[in-house]
Amino acid sequence: MTHAFVSQVSTPFIPRSTTTTESNKTGSWRFLQPRYDEKTAPCSAACPAGEDIARVEMLVAQGLFKEAWETILQENPFPGVCGRVCFHPCESVCNRGAFDEPIAIHTLERFVADTAMRYGLQPQRMALPPKSERCAVVGAGPSGLAAAYFLARLGYGCDVFEARSEPGGLLRWGIPPYRLPVPVLQWELEHLQALGVNIRCNHKITGGFLHGLKDRYAAVFLGCGHYKSPALGIAGEDLSGVEEGLPFLERVRSGDLPSLSGTVAVIGGGNTAVDVSRCALRLGAKVLMVYRRRRQDMPAFGHEIQMAVDEGVELMELWAPLSIEAHPDGFRLSLQKMEVVSEEGGRARVKPVPGETTAIVVQKIFKALGNTAEEPWLEPPGEIAPHILHLADTVVSRREDGLVVVYGGDLAARSKSVAHAIGSGKEAAMALDLYFRRGWDAIVEETARCRVGPGPSLSMEIYTGGDRCRRNPHVVAFEEINTDYFLYGPRIIQPRLLVEERLQGFSEIDLKVSAALAIREAERCFNCGVCNQCDNCRLYCPDVAVCRDTSPQGRHINLDYCKGCGVCVVECPRNAMSLVENETGGRP
Repeated sequence: MTHAFVSQVSTPFIPRSTTTTESNKTGSWRFLQPRYDEKTAPCSAACPAGEDIARVEMLVAQGLFKEAWETILQENPFPGVCGRVCFHPCESVCNRGAFDEPIAIHTLERFVADTAMRYGLQPQRMALPPKSERCAVVGAGPSGLAAAYFLARLGYGCDVFEARSEPGGLLRWGIPPYRLPVPVLQWELEHLQALGVNIRCNHKITGGFLHGLKDRYAAVFLGCGHYKSPALGIAGEDLSGVEEGLPFLERVRSGDLPSLSGTVAVIGGGNTAVDVSRCALRLGAKVLMVYRRRRQDMPAFGHEIQMAVDEGVELMELWAPLSIEAHPDGFRLSLQKMEVVSEEGGRARVKPVPGETTAIVVQKIFKALGNTAEEPWLEPPGEIAPHILHLADTVVSRREDGLVVVYGGDLAARSKSVAHAIGSGKEAAMALDLYFRRGWDAIVEETARCRVGPGPSLSMEIYTGGDRCRRNPHVVAFEEINTDYFLYGPRIIQPRLLVEERLQGFSEIDLKVSAALAIREAERCFNCGVCNQCDNCRLYCPDVAVCRDTSPQGRHINLDYCKGCGVCVVECPRNAMSLVENETGGRP
């Protein structure tokens, strides 16, 4: 007989507390405490226009394209322009470059601007209440337009005086359409004029303009740029058929496309020389670019030089022009061989090689050596005096009649680029507002307060008391990023016309990217120093001391229970938190 035994397994008792441990305030153990501490991304510190790039990329990654566009407009009125023509120094310091490849910041900036243009978006008007003072701006180039934009946002009425028939300066007349189409510039000019900026074209200003100006304006910004080409200083440079580079580019921009054939020599190594060379190629010429130093010494943007070479421009490095003579087939250009003597500041110092010369026969010659101010009175004062301030990208002068004159753009900026010109206009607007509101002595100290990181670029959002003014100026290093939270990913490849397609006309070379590609590229960004609400701090806190709230930060740390272990700081992927000594008062 079989007996069946039934095993009865009793349910174990699980101990459970019926009281709370809230009375055990573990925060009393703490001698360090975490705090939310947004910092400065290296790309923003390197941007001449002071853009909040880390925040822009974060918004693009979240699909908030309008908000990203408006964030750029806080610091730069021309994202569509800069997304095309800026030399993007931000990318050279991008922390992502130490991980795999830098973020394509300029591509994303252009995408955001093009998206706003495509859908006809309108930004929130960011102008402050009107002020009584009125300002004059001479020159409707990037610096003058930027100065007018920021002055208008600060509440000042502005009249812009432009000698040419249309505004834009170098943007309109000096940059070929394959780099910057006119509709893009026009779109951004319309937004500027919507702020109330009055642009008066066909108004050429003379040296007597400043006399008696105090009756109509409280200040004037001079941003006329550099349009006068220096002489080569060689025989034959004034022969008919030897042209200046900028007037040639202006003809191209106006639709007057001359037919070129044979060989064309372009003398110079700057951006104007590169643009003239590439335009001449499209008009049917074979192009030789003659430069007295090496390719790596050329002041032109490296990527533009490479595209010129890809298209067929031939570089003649270390050759300096000696003379130009008329020839039955055009011109005989004599050249002197140069050699490198030393390198100073990353640029070669050269001298002639005795007895080594050559001559080439070309059908046309363009001079593109860089430019200076058209009139001596436009040059800023160089002396140090109590009534003159030399800021990063502007010179501010207070005249005896009380008129304040600010020199900016190419006249005073530390570098000759569109982004530096925009930064110069912003600095001028801040300086004038400080002078009107707080006096001459406040200008230097208060503009320094608005630096992005260590400077010298400035932030208008900081100046006007926006959220960015609470950001730590410390620039986040790659070693401070928790890279465990990021995957390796290739940088987006900028789509471009094929070389054969480029040379058929002046259509824009760089093509648009899709929203999906833009979001994917923005997701690669570390967003250095900027909180993107990932919530790691809350998820990893062993004391559940991180609490969500309705503040702009979205959360705070309950110091009654935070032991100061620092786990939240370590697990913050973007270094947007810091561990500091115990503080009293306020939420961290």
